[in-house]
Order: sequence, then structure tokens, then C-alpha cells
Amino acid sequence: MDQKTRDDLLTLFQSKLNEAMRFYLETCTRCGTCTEACHAYASMGQVKYIAAYRHEIIRRIYKKYFKGRGKVWPSVGEAKELNEMALEELYEAAWSCTGCRRCMVYCPFGVDTQMLMSIAKLLLVGASAEPEILTLLADTSIEKGKSLELYKEGFLAGLKRLEEEVVKGWQMEAGETVIPVDVEGADLLYVALAGAHSIVPAAVVFNAARENWTLSFFEAVNFGAFVGDPTRTKLILDRIINEATRLKVKEVCICECGTAYRVMQQLAGRRPFKVSSITDVQARYIREGRIKLSRSTFKGSITYHDPCQMARNAGVIDAPRFILRHLTDDFREMTDDIRYNWCCGGGGGLVALGEDTLDFRMKSSRIKTEQVQETGAQILATACENCHTQLENLNDHYKMGVKVRFLSSMVADALVA
Repeated sequence: MDQKTRDDLLTLFQSKLNEAMRFYLETCTRCGTCTEACHAYASMGQVKYIAAYRHEIIRRIYKKYFKGRGKVWPSVGEAKELNEMALEELYEAAWSCTGCRRCMVYCPFGVDTQMLMSIAKLLLVGASAEPEILTLLADTSIEKGKSLELYKEGFLAGLKRLEEEVVKGWQMEAGETVIPVDVEGADLLYVALAGAHSIVPAAVVFNAARENWTLSFFEAVNFGAFVGDPTRTKLILDRIINEATRLKVKEVCICECGTAYRVMQQLAGRRPFKVSSITDVQARYIREGRIKLSRSTFKGSITYHDPCQMARNAGVIDAPRFILRHLTDDFREMTDDIRYNWCCGGGGGLVALGEDTLDFRMKSSRIKTEQVQETGAQILATACENCHTQLENLNDHYKMGVKVRFLSSMVADALVA
């Protein structure tokens, strides 16, 4: 690695060193409390998957370049040179971590592994050593925000093909437009994922609740957050913020995508609208009597996987359980304390990398399959696209014999007049 590249990377490192990050870098005592917290370590038993081990790769570079002792006497502080080998270690640490923050719950000091891995990912982006596909997907999202007119006609034509499915899901009056788009003054802007599975069930429920809603032109997923690039993350986020502001909506509802919801809820700053998950919104409709659900639609017991970015990292815990109590009389919890629920193993961009990470995702998530199987449930519900994909993969790989369902689609299927 040449000196200019190293200097540029250290400048990126420096940009991350706020007060909280310095606390995380200075505080770890290697007490080992986090050892059993990571699903990858619990499933595979390899030291490199312990949270404190991941931290230490970042911490040693920090000691080398940002601490006096590391500069003068590097061997004492176990300081580490930032070079090509260090980048390889950073890659393995960052791209085997889902950012679920289960280890943070165990840590007596609250050291945030996801934050420390954000340094690793930023350095990899700076060195052009990140997973290229995620950067390409992020750039595509950004370009769509710049050139919406090029995509609008095809998008609207695609929605027309979905309208019949929405009407089938809810036979009663759907309003003037089955899937409204670009409605100024709507009460709610729904930001979906690409595909009918994210749009149709939500539209069915919104229409059943007689919501004054409109659909966003943009997909919810933020590939900038997955790849760990703050600049791309903000550009992708701003598309939705600008659209919501232009339409003067009161609420932005994010679909079943944990990272998209957390990014919008926690990184959007001050905004003239409320941010909700679709799970929160559907629970509200039930509470207000705007929709009613049948408890007889689904046969067999149901358990629920809490998406880490939705539950542990953003607090959406009560709403899915409120919904499930209206869907079944046989709901089975996976854990006594939701904060300690096991990650599915697919977050942090790992599912988005597809086949490249499949073998690791299956091996590192064995502990999750055991947790699911211990419930004895026949239906496994969740409220996140990445979690759903990962749980489907685990279901096939480990022959769990469950039916994996999106919670929002279960609500749509169970609607009663």
C-alpha cells in the first residue's frame, strides 16, 4: 500500500472518530462477556467471530495512528500497520458481522460492534475493496433519484398490472385509484421494495383501512447503508425525504425492511413527517378498529422472528405481537427476552450478496435453526425482507419443515369485512 492511499484511508478513519466511537475504542477490557453472544461463534466456534476479536482489528490500527504510545512504541500497545493484510482482516471481520448488536446487549460497557465495523467498511470502500455488487446497487438507486422521469412510465405501467391482485385481496371499494401514486397531501407515503410481494399486501390493507395513502416511486432498501458508505447512504435516503416533503405527507411508512426502517428512523434527522414501520401501522389499524382479522385463516402454531434492525436496534417489539394475537390463539415466543433473540444471520448486506455468502450464512446460523425448532411452530413469521430470504434458505438447508411468511401478507390474507 502506497503512502497516499494509507493517508487517505486514515483520513476516513479520522472522520469516524466522534466521542462515542472513541469510547468504544478505548473501553473494551477483553472480559469475554461477548464471547457467546455472536450467532456465528455460537454456531461455528471460531475465535475470529467473537465480537471483541473483531473490535481488536480496528483498535490496533487506532492505536498505531491515533495514540501516542502506538506511534512511539507500537509493540507495547499491540499497534497494527494499515496495509493490504490489514484490509483482508477488516474484510473478513466486517463481512461476517450482520450488525445485529446482540453482543452490545451483553457488553457491560455497551461497546457497539456495528459502529466499529462501520469503520472497517468505510476503509474498505476507500480502498475499493468492498463487495462491488453492493456499490453498483447503491449507485443505481442514486441514479434513479436523479433521473426519475426515465423510470416513471415503466413504474406506473407495472403498477397497473398489480391492481387486479389488490382488488382480489379486498373486494370492497378500493377508492378512485387502487394503487395511488404522487398524491399531494396524502396522510401516508408507503415506501415499498421492488416487487408485488411488497406492494400488493400493503395496498390491500391500506385500502381496507380506507387510508389516504400514496406509494413512493422509490424502493426502500438502502444499499449505501449495507456497503457502509455514509455519502451513498444519505443520497439514497434523501430521495425519500425529498419526495415526502414535496408531497406534504404526514407519515412515511417503511415496508418490511429492517435496515431501511432503521436508517429512515434514526439517520434522517429533523423531518416534517412521522416515520413508522408497516408493522406499527397495521397494529394501529387493528387497535382503532379500521381493520379486523380472522383467527381461523392460519392453521397451526405460529412463532415470530424479530428482525434485529427492527426490534433490538429500533424498538419495534410490541406491534408484531399485538398483530399475532389477532391472527392466532397459538403464538409461541422464541425467547423470554426479545433483546437476546438470535440474529437470523442474513443482515448487514450478507443476503444481498446471494450465493457468495450462502455457505457462510448457513453454517453461521445453525443456532437460529435450533431456536426455531424448539418452538415446535408450523409457521415462522417475520417482518423483514432479508430475514425472510435467510429464513427460507435455512428452512431448505436444515429441513426445518416450517412455512416462512411475511407478517404483512398474513394480515392481508386474514382480513374480514
